[in-house]
Amino acid sequence: MKKFLALLLALVMCFALAACAQDKDDDQGDKSPNPSQSQPQESQDVEEPTTNPDDIPDSMTSSDGKYQVAFITDVGSLKDKSFNQGTFDGVKLYADANGLSYKYYQPANGNEATDDDRYNAMKAAVEGGADVVVCAGFLQEAALRQAAIDYPDTPFVFIDGYPLSDDAGNPLTNVAGISFMEQQCGYFAGYAAVMDGFTKLGFSGGGGGTNDACCRFGYGYVQGANAAAAELGITVQMNYSWEYGANFSASPELQTMISGWYANGTEIVFACGGSMFQSVAAAASANDGYVIGVDVDQSGESDTVITSAMKGLSDAVQWAVGHVYDGTFSEIGGTGTSLGVEDNAVALPTAAESWRFESFTVEEYEEMYQAVLDGTLVVDSDFSKLETTQWSNLELNVI
Repeated sequence: MKKFLALLLALVMCFALAACAQDKDDDQGDKSPNPSQSQPQESQDVEEPTTNPDDIPDSMTSSDGKYQVAFITDVGSLKDKSFNQGTFDGVKLYADANGLSYKYYQPANGNEATDDDRYNAMKAAVEGGADVVVCAGFLQEAALRQAAIDYPDTPFVFIDGYPLSDDAGNPLTNVAGISFMEQQCGYFAGYAAVMDGFTKLGFSGGGGGTNDACCRFGYGYVQGANAAAAELGITVQMNYSWEYGANFSASPELQTMISGWYANGTEIVFACGGSMFQSVAAAASANDGYVIGVDVDQSGESDTVITSAMKGLSDAVQWAVGHVYDGTFSEIGGTGTSLGVEDNAVALPTAAESWRFESFTVEEYEEMYQAVLDGTLVVDSDFSKLETTQWSNLELNVI
């Protein structure tokens, strides 16, 4: 993701410069949000923006009571070390770099939040002064559609989303759908695990099987494991389940199920669902098992983590929000943007502290990555074929 991040940082610099120059254009009718017009924020008294989101407070106090960059959380906790946190990191980093106020809004009723709860959070964000509202997760769709209709002048960024239309079928041009080619990094994780010697694998996914992003992660994971097994001339086994993952939350039931997998020979489990990671990692720790993390590099969360199937949540948020502040949101609003290897937006972490494979090397991974980049290796995204495919070297046990 280095290339994507480098491009992003360059764009952020351009956005800041464009914002400073925008005062001259306002008299000519430019209605795009302008950071240079914002009041100084009480928690923004730093001389240089930080590149570490953990150094930026989750909550701040705006001197004018308005919050310009708003984030609506998905189900699960804000600090889930995964999807919510990775998305909010992008909000904080962009706001910090550009002297903007920011705030997160968690819909009422937690994991039992309704569409009305989500809509009310979006309404509060807009009425609280948001120039842009970032919404995380496919569960936001119905509420976001209504909010975009009711607040046509407010741009919304739909992470793990897609284009939306009004009741008449007209595209909602104030919604930018941003998705990822999760099947690619899922493939990398499955391939690497088998090449490193794991033969009994597991996949525990969030959303109950209705989340396209998790489905793509899982389908890619199976493809990669099967491909590696075919190269090695072996057959591998995989437990594959959406049980206890509907709300992407940790639970005793999930931990018990995964503990049972480990006790019966499973060696490594792909924990694909936000806070579900906590239950899978706990089960792994108790059973000398291993874990594959998701969305962000989760190696720092547990010694059981071998690798993580990452997507550039923070980078994508900064890129999309930047389009609001440089006046080019119309280029991504009303459309869907899917980010993958070509955008350096999906990957495995290769830092020394994160790379915990014993025999599969970074060089071998980079060769595989390049094969996807140049098109000689194509990872299928049609996860509807998961259970109908006759896997040549993998025994798939869907639970």
